[in-house]
Amino acid sequence: MEAAARTNIREIARAAVRTELGLVAFELFSRDGFDKVTIDDLAKAAGVSRSTFLRYFGTKEDAVLSAFDTHGERVASALSARPADEDDWTALRRALGTAIEPYHQDPIASLAMARLVRDTPALCARQLEKQHGWRPALARALAEREGSTPPPTVGHWVRASAALDCLNVAVDHWSDSDGRLDLVTLLDEAFAALAPR
Repeated sequence: MEAAARTNIREIARAAVRTELGLVAFELFSRDGFDKVTIDDLAKAAGVSRSTFLRYFGTKEDAVLSAFDTHGERVASALSARPADEDDWTALRRALGTAIEPYHQDPIASLAMARLVRDTPALCARQLEKQHGWRPALARALAEREGSTPPPTVGHWVRASAALDCLNVAVDHWSDSDGRLDLVTLLDEAFAALAPR
C-alpha cells in the first residue's frame, strides 16, 4: 500500500511539474515566437536544466501540445458512453463536446493557444499528428457501439476522421472570429454540413 501511495504522489508531482513547464513554454513562445525560442531558453526560463526539461518533453512542440494529450482518450470514453440508440454521427458530435470544454473554461488562453498552433507550422503539423493518433480509439469505440469486435470498418475510420476535421474547422473559424462566435454552434454547423440527408 505504501509503495502504491508513493508512486501516486510521484505521478501527481510529475504531472504538476509538467504542467508548470508547459505554461512557461507557452508564455515564452507567445512572447518571443516559437521559432526563436530554444530548449535552452525554455529550461532557463523554467529554472531547470536542459536535461530536466527534456525528461518531461522531448521536443518544443510537445511542451505546448501536452495540454491535448488526454483529449483523445476523453473523447473516446465519452463516445463509448453515448446511448446505444444514438446514430454514430450524433454520438461523435456529442463526444467531441469534451474536447471543446477547455475553450469555454478559459477562452482567452484557448484563443491564444489556437492561434499559436495555427500560425506555427511545426505546431500545426504536430497537432494534426496527435489527432491522427486519436482516430484508432474513436474508430474502435464506434465499432464497439455496434457490438462489433475490432477491427473497425473503413466506415468507422472515415467517420472518426471526418469528425476530427469538423472539430478543426470549427476551432479555426472560432479563432478567426477572435472568439466572438460560439464554438458549440460552429461545431454543430460543421457536423450538419456532413450529416446524412
